[in-house]
Amino acid sequence: MISVHDTGLAGAARLRWSAFLGAAVAVLSLVAAPVAVASPVAGPSVSPRVPAHPDADFLGSTVAAHQGAAVSPLVVPAGTPGLDVSHYQGVIDWAAVAAGGAKFAYMKASEGTTYLDPTFNSNYAGSATAGLVRGAYHFALPDVSSGAAQAMFFLAHGGGWVADGRTLPPVLDIEYNPYGSADWAGWCYGLSPAQMTAWIAEFAGTVHDRTNRWPVIYTTNGWWSNCTGNDAGFGNDPLWIAPSNSDAGGAPTIPASWTAYTFFQYATSGPFPGDQDVFNGTPGQLLAFAMGDTPDKIVEHYTAMGGSSSYLGKPSGGEYPIAGGWAQDYEHGTIYCLVKQR
Repeated sequence: MISVHDTGLAGAARLRWSAFLGAAVAVLSLVAAPVAVASPVAGPSVSPRVPAHPDADFLGSTVAAHQGAAVSPLVVPAGTPGLDVSHYQGVIDWAAVAAGGAKFAYMKASEGTTYLDPTFNSNYAGSATAGLVRGAYHFALPDVSSGAAQAMFFLAHGGGWVADGRTLPPVLDIEYNPYGSADWAGWCYGLSPAQMTAWIAEFAGTVHDRTNRWPVIYTTNGWWSNCTGNDAGFGNDPLWIAPSNSDAGGAPTIPASWTAYTFFQYATSGPFPGDQDVFNGTPGQLLAFAMGDTPDKIVEHYTAMGGSSSYLGKPSGGEYPIAGGWAQDYEHGTIYCLVKQR
């Protein structure tokens, strides 16, 4: 939902909200603090299983056991350097990371619908303060709850996107099941290729509906080929690829949905904390990728209200993260873009 809290109108606090999923806009006028309106979420009727070791699950944590550890090639891949981290790296000196040449960073925000990375907030803020473009990723567990439920959980806890030129689109980390049996049925979370592609499509569609951005998909060629049947229908979602032994230190094999990668996690260690990554482009292209080519939900809503001609007036400063979403201040009020779970 989007809520607009306007402190004008003779001092009366006015709250407006509109549901993302409906064509109609419901408008409320009342003297009250902002309230939450739940968005519909598909999901099981039972409580999801709590993962046993979410602290050990991170971007690429299962890849080495199945496809060989990512090792630094003789030549670092061309592109713009960056990194991905989780609480596993502990306290990070983000100023030193920036001084070392990193231009972007992704950090774990959530897993399933029960786990939040305890270092996400500090990493997210610290990397931005150091001047890096940054974003959040979600470790998927498709066998514990629906794609929509996990997307909503992710978006409500740091996984959103705004067009500020500093925020990268959300990432779906979909890889080998760390809790399954040692066969393809277990590694694919007990789902058939058709069920898995439906789950991923639901997650991606939920993120897109609420942010206007398609999420990046992190995966491996081996997992994608076996668990989705090498599905070719996710070209809207930028690819973040991990290498395997078969790549022999060269360019990674690209799954059927894509013709090239946007991000490449080419090594598990290097000059930066965590995994070593490159963006497939220049620093300028990275900033353009972060900005996107569509307005975010706050800008979209503000424009629909009439922009600077509306009662809110002109923007004051930039968009900023808040608990459960993002906000933008204006001369006469604030737009809050919040994701609330049922």
